Amino acid sequence: MLLAAALFGLLGYAALSALMYLRQRDLVYYPQFTRVAAETTDFELRSGEVVLRGWRVNPGRSDALLYFGGNAERVEAWRGPFAQWFGDRTVYLVGYRGYGASEGQPGEQAILADALTLYDEVRRRHPDGDIAVVGRSLGSGVAAYLASQRPVERLALVTPFDGLAEVGQAHYPWLPVRLLASERYPSADYLRGYRGRLLLLRAGRDEVVPARNTDRLLAALPVPPQVVEFPQHGHNDLSEDPRYGEALAGFMR
Repeated sequence: MLLAAALFGLLGYAALSALMYLRQRDLVYYPQFTRVAAETTDFELRSGEVVLRGWRVNPGRSDALLYFGGNAERVEAWRGPFAQWFGDRTVYLVGYRGYGASEGQPGEQAILADALTLYDEVRRRHPDGDIAVVGRSLGSGVAAYLASQRPVERLALVTPFDGLAEVGQAHYPWLPVRLLASERYPSADYLRGYRGRLLLLRAGRDEVVPARNTDRLLAALPVPPQVVEFPQHGHNDLSEDPRYGEALAGFMR
């Protein structure tokens, strides 16, 4: 009976692990909350076989800013605030694959390739300007990768992590998440060589990214960043604090 119970438990554990592996993209990406009609956008870009769509704010500026949002974030909601905070930059708010009005299905390698395509197009449009990048939550992993592959004048990371697989392991300590994860976004590895200007915004009550995962990212950086703490806020509401916009705007000026 003990052997049968142990075997049953082992099979159950294996089944849960297999389910986690097969459905991990459903746990990482939430595009269903962001979909909008293509005609509401004013910017589009072909990346491989798909068309990415989004919005431009403050067109015509010499300098530019790219924004990569969270896993269920409607990036168009920032058009008004960003127009004020980053008045001297043209801001590009482009949905990931499958998000907003963009075509395709989200996945790490495709999203990272899209980020490079977006950067290269923005560089073409702003040949003499600086390009800054802001990444929030999931987008901090995309922004970190981009900064490891292209010149990024200023990089701001909001509620960032050392790696998405490590965050998943923290939430599911009883599963081998590090072994199962295909969506990894290893930000600490990407940024080990980054020496540009870096701002990090972190929430004191972050219920999504444990503090130790942000601490590990900080420990991996070759140059100490500017850090702004929001001790009374969580992962999703720190942007409601007036200091949020003040920190980003001041850093980008």
